[in-house]
Amino acid sequence: MGQEKIRNLYQKKEEGKKITALTAYDYCFSLILDEVGIDIILVGDSLANVVLGRKDTKELASEEMMVFAQAVIKTVKSSLVIVDMPYQSCHVDLASGLRNAERFFSSGADGVKIEWFEGCLKLIEAVVKAGIPVIGHIGLTPQTADKLGGFRVQGRDYRRAKELIYQARKLEEAGCFSLVLECIPASLSEIITKKVKIPTIGIGAGPFCDGQILVLYDLIGLFQKYRPKFVRQYINMYNLVKKAVADFKEDVEKGNFPQTQESFSLPQEVLERIRQDEEI
Repeated sequence: MGQEKIRNLYQKKEEGKKITALTAYDYCFSLILDEVGIDIILVGDSLANVVLGRKDTKELASEEMMVFAQAVIKTVKSSLVIVDMPYQSCHVDLASGLRNAERFFSSGADGVKIEWFEGCLKLIEAVVKAGIPVIGHIGLTPQTADKLGGFRVQGRDYRRAKELIYQARKLEEAGCFSLVLECIPASLSEIITKKVKIPTIGIGAGPFCDGQILVLYDLIGLFQKYRPKFVRQYINMYNLVKKAVADFKEDVEKGNFPQTQESFSLPQEVLERIRQDEEI
Protein backbone atom coordinates (compact mmCIF):
# COMPACT_ATOMS: atom_id res chain seq x y z
CA MET A 1 0.00 0.00 0.00
CA GLY A 2 2.81 2.38 0.93
CA GLN A 3 4.62 1.76 -2.35
CA GLU A 4 1.48 2.62 -4.29
CA LYS A 5 1.22 5.93 -2.42
CA ILE A 6 4.87 6.65 -3.23
CA ARG A 7 4.28 5.90 -6.91
CA ASN A 8 1.45 8.43 -6.82
CA LEU A 9 3.93 11.07 -5.65
CA TYR A 10 6.23 10.32 -8.58
CA GLN A 11 3.27 10.53 -10.94
CA LYS A 12 2.33 13.92 -9.53
CA LYS A 13 5.88 15.18 -10.11
CA GLU A 14 5.81 13.91 -13.69
CA GLU A 15 2.43 15.52 -14.35
CA GLY A 16 3.31 18.78 -12.62
CA LYS A 17 0.66 18.31 -9.93
CA LYS A 18 1.55 19.66 -6.49
CA ILE A 19 2.04 17.37 -3.50
CA THR A 20 0.54 18.37 -0.14
CA ALA A 21 2.06 17.50 3.22
CA LEU A 22 1.40 18.49 6.84
CA THR A 23 2.47 17.38 10.28
CA ALA A 24 0.15 15.61 12.72
CA TYR A 25 0.75 14.06 16.09
CA ASP A 26 -2.62 12.77 17.31
CA TYR A 27 -5.90 11.09 16.39
CA CYS A 28 -8.08 14.19 15.94
CA PHE A 29 -5.85 16.15 13.58
CA SER A 30 -4.57 13.16 11.60
CA LEU A 31 -8.18 12.11 10.98
CA ILE A 32 -8.96 15.54 9.52
CA LEU A 33 -5.85 15.56 7.32
CA ASP A 34 -6.61 12.08 6.04
CA GLU A 35 -10.24 12.93 5.27
CA VAL A 36 -9.19 16.08 3.36
CA GLY A 37 -6.77 14.01 1.28
CA ILE A 38 -3.38 15.39 2.27
CA ASP A 39 -0.77 13.31 0.42
CA ILE A 40 1.80 13.01 3.21
CA ILE A 41 1.25 13.16 6.95
CA LEU A 42 4.53 13.63 8.79
CA VAL A 43 4.76 12.74 12.45
CA GLY A 44 7.41 15.41 12.84
CA ASP A 45 9.90 15.85 15.65
CA SER A 46 8.49 19.39 15.75
CA LEU A 47 6.13 17.87 18.31
CA ALA A 48 8.96 18.46 20.79
CA ASN A 49 8.31 22.20 20.33
CA VAL A 50 4.60 22.55 19.60
CA VAL A 51 3.22 19.72 21.75
CA LEU A 52 5.77 19.11 24.51
CA GLY A 53 6.96 22.71 24.84
CA ARG A 54 10.65 21.95 24.55
CA LYS A 55 13.19 24.32 23.05
CA ASP A 56 15.12 21.75 21.04
CA THR A 57 13.95 18.81 18.93
CA LYS A 58 17.09 16.99 20.10
CA GLU A 59 15.33 16.43 23.42
CA LEU A 60 12.77 14.10 21.85
CA ALA A 61 13.32 10.41 22.62
CA SER A 62 12.45 7.54 20.27
CA GLU A 63 10.04 6.09 22.82
CA GLU A 64 8.15 9.39 22.96
CA MET A 65 7.98 9.61 19.17
CA MET A 66 6.61 6.08 19.02
CA VAL A 67 3.63 7.03 21.21
CA PHE A 68 2.59 9.89 18.91
CA ALA A 69 3.37 7.90 15.76
CA GLN A 70 1.06 5.11 16.88
CA ALA A 71 -1.83 7.55 17.33
CA VAL A 72 -1.44 8.73 13.73
CA ILE A 73 -0.70 5.34 12.19
CA LYS A 74 -3.82 3.76 13.68
CA THR A 75 -5.98 6.63 12.42
CA VAL A 76 -4.85 7.24 8.84
CA LYS A 77 -6.34 5.21 5.99
CA SER A 78 -5.26 6.97 2.80
CA SER A 79 -2.38 9.40 3.38
CA LEU A 80 1.27 8.36 3.35
CA VAL A 81 2.44 8.34 6.97
CA ILE A 82 6.09 9.23 7.50
CA VAL A 83 7.78 9.31 10.91
CA ASP A 84 10.66 11.67 11.65
CA MET A 85 13.74 9.93 12.99
CA PRO A 86 14.50 11.87 16.21
CA TYR A 87 18.06 13.03 16.78
CA GLN A 88 18.57 10.46 19.53
CA SER A 89 17.44 7.64 17.25
CA CYS A 90 19.83 8.19 14.35
CA HIS A 91 22.86 10.07 15.69
CA VAL A 92 24.20 6.87 17.18
CA ASP A 93 25.96 3.89 15.66
CA LEU A 94 24.71 2.48 12.37
CA ALA A 95 23.19 -0.65 13.90
CA SER A 96 21.16 1.33 16.43
CA GLY A 97 19.96 3.77 13.78
CA LEU A 98 18.80 0.93 11.55
CA ARG A 99 17.10 -0.80 14.47
CA ASN A 100 15.19 2.39 15.35
CA ALA A 101 14.06 2.86 11.75
CA GLU A 102 12.85 -0.74 11.68
CA ARG A 103 10.84 -0.12 14.88
CA PHE A 104 8.97 2.81 13.33
CA PHE A 105 8.38 0.93 10.09
CA SER A 106 7.22 -2.27 11.76
CA SER A 107 4.76 -0.24 13.84
CA GLY A 108 2.88 0.56 10.64
CA ALA A 109 4.50 3.73 9.27
CA ASP A 110 4.96 3.94 5.50
CA GLY A 111 8.50 5.24 5.93
CA VAL A 112 10.83 7.50 7.86
CA LYS A 113 12.44 10.92 7.36
CA ILE A 114 16.13 11.44 8.09
CA GLU A 115 17.75 14.88 8.24
CA TRP A 116 21.14 15.39 6.65
CA PHE A 117 24.07 14.91 9.01
CA GLU A 118 27.60 13.68 8.68
CA GLY A 119 27.34 9.95 8.14
CA CYS A 120 23.64 9.97 7.20
CA LEU A 121 24.26 8.41 3.78
CA LYS A 122 25.44 5.10 5.25
CA LEU A 123 22.42 4.97 7.52
CA ILE A 124 20.00 5.81 4.70
CA GLU A 125 21.55 3.18 2.44
CA ALA A 126 21.14 0.58 5.21
CA VAL A 127 17.56 1.61 5.93
CA VAL A 128 16.60 1.53 2.23
CA LYS A 129 18.31 -1.84 1.83
CA ALA A 130 16.13 -3.12 4.67
CA GLY A 131 13.08 -2.19 2.59
CA ILE A 132 12.14 0.98 4.46
CA PRO A 133 11.22 4.05 2.36
CA VAL A 134 13.14 7.19 3.33
CA ILE A 135 12.57 10.91 2.83
CA GLY A 136 15.77 12.96 3.03
CA HIS A 137 15.96 16.49 4.45
CA ILE A 138 18.46 19.19 3.51
CA GLY A 139 18.88 22.94 3.91
CA LEU A 140 18.01 24.08 7.40
CA THR A 141 18.11 20.87 9.42
CA PRO A 142 16.78 21.74 12.91
CA GLN A 143 18.51 18.80 14.60
CA THR A 144 21.92 20.17 13.60
CA ALA A 145 21.08 23.88 13.28
CA ASP A 146 23.88 24.73 15.70
CA LYS A 147 26.36 23.59 13.06
CA LEU A 148 24.71 25.74 10.37
CA GLY A 149 24.93 29.07 12.14
CA GLY A 150 21.49 28.77 13.71
CA PHE A 151 17.99 28.91 12.28
CA ARG A 152 18.54 30.86 9.08
CA VAL A 153 18.22 30.51 5.32
CA GLN A 154 20.73 28.10 3.77
CA GLY A 155 22.42 28.19 0.37
CA ARG A 156 22.73 31.91 -0.24
CA ASP A 157 26.45 31.76 -1.03
CA TYR A 158 28.01 29.77 -3.87
CA ARG A 159 29.80 27.22 -1.68
CA ARG A 160 26.73 26.34 0.38
CA ALA A 161 24.42 26.33 -2.66
CA LYS A 162 26.72 23.89 -4.45
CA GLU A 163 26.90 21.78 -1.28
CA LEU A 164 23.10 21.51 -1.10
CA ILE A 165 22.89 20.42 -4.75
CA TYR A 166 25.50 17.77 -3.97
CA GLN A 167 23.57 16.59 -0.91
CA ALA A 168 20.35 16.33 -2.90
CA ARG A 169 22.02 14.16 -5.51
CA LYS A 170 23.72 11.94 -2.92
CA LEU A 171 20.44 11.41 -1.05
CA GLU A 172 18.77 10.39 -4.30
CA GLU A 173 21.62 7.98 -5.03
CA ALA A 174 21.33 6.58 -1.50
CA GLY A 175 17.74 5.61 -2.25
CA CYS A 176 15.57 8.39 -0.81
CA PHE A 177 12.19 8.53 -2.55
CA SER A 178 11.68 12.22 -1.73
CA LEU A 179 13.45 15.28 -0.32
CA VAL A 180 12.42 18.00 2.09
CA LEU A 181 14.04 21.33 1.24
CA GLU A 182 13.88 23.71 4.21
CA CYS A 183 14.70 27.43 4.23
CA ILE A 184 16.41 27.50 0.85
CA PRO A 185 16.17 30.35 -1.69
CA ALA A 186 13.39 29.69 -4.20
CA SER A 187 15.70 29.79 -7.23
CA LEU A 188 18.03 27.21 -5.67
CA SER A 189 15.09 24.95 -4.82
CA GLU A 190 14.00 25.19 -8.44
CA ILE A 191 17.44 24.06 -9.60
CA ILE A 192 17.48 21.13 -7.17
CA THR A 193 13.93 20.12 -8.10
CA LYS A 194 14.94 19.96 -11.77
CA LYS A 195 18.18 18.08 -11.10
CA VAL A 196 16.67 15.22 -9.10
CA LYS A 197 14.08 12.73 -10.28
CA ILE A 198 12.52 12.31 -6.86
CA PRO A 199 9.81 14.68 -5.58
CA THR A 200 10.91 17.69 -3.54
CA ILE A 201 8.80 18.99 -0.66
CA GLY A 202 9.45 22.58 0.33
CA ILE A 203 9.12 24.39 3.61
CA GLY A 204 10.33 27.95 3.30
CA ALA A 205 11.82 26.97 -0.05
CA GLY A 206 9.61 28.84 -2.51
CA PRO A 207 6.94 27.77 -5.01
CA PHE A 208 9.03 25.66 -7.39
CA CYS A 209 9.23 22.49 -5.29
CA ASP A 210 7.03 19.54 -6.25
CA GLY A 211 5.09 19.94 -3.01
CA GLN A 212 4.78 21.93 0.19
CA ILE A 213 4.71 21.06 3.88
CA LEU A 214 3.98 23.11 7.00
CA VAL A 215 3.73 22.37 10.68
CA LEU A 216 -0.03 22.08 11.22
CA TYR A 217 0.06 24.06 14.47
CA ASP A 218 1.61 26.98 12.54
CA LEU A 219 -0.95 26.76 9.74
CA ILE A 220 -3.90 26.91 12.14
CA GLY A 221 -2.31 29.48 14.46
CA LEU A 222 -2.32 27.25 17.52
CA PHE A 223 1.40 27.65 18.25
CA GLN A 224 2.10 31.30 19.10
CA LYS A 225 5.63 31.27 20.52
CA TYR A 226 7.15 32.20 17.17
CA ARG A 227 6.04 32.30 13.54
CA PRO A 228 8.52 31.71 10.71
CA LYS A 229 8.35 34.04 7.72
CA PHE A 230 7.39 31.21 5.38
CA VAL A 231 4.25 30.26 7.33
CA ARG A 232 0.84 31.22 6.00
CA GLN A 233 -1.64 31.18 8.89
CA TYR A 234 -5.07 30.17 7.62
CA ILE A 235 -6.88 30.56 10.94
CA ASN A 236 -6.00 31.74 14.44
CA MET A 237 -7.00 28.76 16.55
CA TYR A 238 -5.19 30.15 19.58
CA ASN A 239 -7.60 33.07 19.87
CA LEU A 240 -10.63 30.92 19.06
CA VAL A 241 -9.77 28.34 21.71
CA LYS A 242 -8.87 31.04 24.21
CA LYS A 243 -12.27 32.70 23.73
CA ALA A 244 -14.10 29.38 24.06
CA VAL A 245 -12.27 28.62 27.32
CA ALA A 246 -12.99 32.12 28.65
CA ASP A 247 -16.69 31.75 27.73
CA PHE A 248 -16.81 28.40 29.54
CA LYS A 249 -15.21 29.89 32.62
CA GLU A 250 -17.72 32.74 32.65
CA ASP A 251 -20.73 30.45 32.16
CA VAL A 252 -19.65 28.17 35.02
CA GLU A 253 -18.98 31.04 37.39
CA LYS A 254 -22.36 32.65 36.60
CA GLY A 255 -24.25 29.36 36.90
CA ASN A 256 -25.15 29.30 33.21
CA PHE A 257 -23.53 25.92 32.61
CA PRO A 258 -24.73 23.23 32.69
CA GLN A 259 -28.43 23.77 32.02
CA THR A 260 -31.30 21.27 31.75
CA GLN A 261 -30.48 20.23 28.19
CA GLU A 262 -26.94 19.40 29.28
CA SER A 263 -28.00 17.36 32.31
CA PHE A 264 -29.43 13.86 32.86
CA SER A 265 -32.81 13.32 34.49
CA LEU A 266 -33.90 10.79 37.06
CA PRO A 267 -37.26 9.04 36.55
CA GLN A 268 -39.87 10.71 38.76
CA GLU A 269 -40.89 7.45 40.49
CA VAL A 270 -37.25 6.73 41.41
CA LEU A 271 -36.84 10.26 42.71
CA GLU A 272 -39.97 9.91 44.88
CA ARG A 273 -38.84 6.58 46.34
CA ILE A 274 -35.46 8.04 47.24
CA ARG A 275 -37.10 11.03 48.91
CA GLN A 276 -39.40 8.76 50.92
CA ASP A 277 -36.73 6.21 51.87
CA GLU A 278 -35.97 6.84 55.54
CA GLU A 279 -32.77 4.80 55.35
CA ILE A 280 -31.18 7.36 53.09
